[in-house]
Amino acid sequence: MRTIHYSLHREDGDYVAQCIDFDVSSFGATREEAIANLREAVELYLEDLPTDKTGPVITETCVGEFAVA
Repeated sequence: MRTIHYSLHREDGDYVAQCIDFDVSSFGATREEAIANLREAVELYLEDLPTDKTGPVITETCVGEFAVA
């Protein structure tokens, strides 16, 4: 079993779930749907991942914002 980290945000009318461990994302009309779709997308991604590649080890996450000119 592998723990996967993700972020979730609202974009227009959908929720977008973005995997932090791998470059995989998905969306859905609800939070639950977006996360379920992300889970499926990550599972499919991992099926094609070489067995010697484990991905990054995430130890800390932070969400923030900043302004640009």
